[in-house]
Formats: sequence, C-alpha cells, structure tokens
Amino acid sequence: QITSFQGVAVRSLSTSSPHDHPEHGRLVYKGNLAKAVLGVKFFSYSTSIFNLFMMPYIMLKSGIGMESLLFQAAFYGLIGIFTFVTPITLHILTKGYVIRLYYKDEVDTYTAITYNAILAEKVTVFHQKDVKIPDITKMFTTFYAKTKSMLVNPTLFPNPQDYNHLMGYDKSSFFRLEDLEEVKEADER
Repeated sequence: QITSFQGVAVRSLSTSSPHDHPEHGRLVYKGNLAKAVLGVKFFSYSTSIFNLFMMPYIMLKSGIGMESLLFQAAFYGLIGIFTFVTPITLHILTKGYVIRLYYKDEVDTYTAITYNAILAEKVTVFHQKDVKIPDITKMFTTFYAKTKSMLVNPTLFPNPQDYNHLMGYDKSSFFRLEDLEEVKEADER
C-alpha cells in the first residue's frame, strides 16, 4: 500500500486487512446506525441526568405541588416517566443492534459488538449453530444468538455469502438454485 504524505511517498506493509481484528476475526458486517444509536442514547441519558439535578431546584423556586399530595404525585410521576422510562425503553429497543460483526473461519464463531446500558461496547461470541431464526418476524430482531436477540441489516453485508452462512441458508436443508437445476435435469431425462 502506497500513500502520499505532503509529496513524499510513504510505503506501509501490512499482512492483515484493515477489516481484520486479531482477536475477533474478519469484519463481515458494520451497522450504519451505530453512531445514531449511540447519539440518541447519550442524549436521552444526559437529559435524564439533567432532569434529576434540576428538579429539586425547580421545585424549590416555583413551589409547584406544595398544596396537594395528589398534584405532587402526578407531577413527579410525569417527570419520572420522561426521566427513567424513556432511556430504559431506548435501551430495550436498541440493545440487540449489532454495530460490528466479526467472523473467525478457523473455529466458525461470530463476535457481535453491541452497546450495553452504560454505552460501552459489549462483546457476544457465538457459533453459527447457536443462531436461531424467529418463526415469526419480530421487530428489532433478525436472529437469536443463543438466547440474545440480534438486529442486522442484510443489505449491509458486503459479501452476501457471509449473511447466508450466518443465517444457515448455505446448509443443505434449505432450498438452493443448484437443487432446482438438478431436479429439472432429472425430469428431462
């Protein structure tokens, strides 16, 4: 690989692809919404923290709800919904979104990188035999890796064979075009 750096040719020798990870294997999928998911979750968490710190100040300065216990309960309940329920709901909806998926050919394992509740990357390692496709199409779930739901976009796999292998579509139990051609040839004979 040769690149130019301010008019000087610089040569870089590398034995691995830039999409390889020494521990996880070859990068087969990269989610295009990873930054958006991280941004939305971060914004939701930061506004919730801001609410927690500002509510005592607002309550003391405005005197809202000091008259009625029912009004206080309703007000705190409404604030609680926006402060706690929204981030929890966002986490539940996006916890299975795969931001990167690696594959190790030698051991036939996948490594899925997702975000956990504290916005750190979470690593899930599974074999292809652990992949289960839901009987009914579910929102926010493409497949289950062991018992964890995962969401990927099939069109974002640079190599469609990687998606087919992940989902088990390359196995003989599934319908293949080659099988149709063999049956057609047998019928012609």
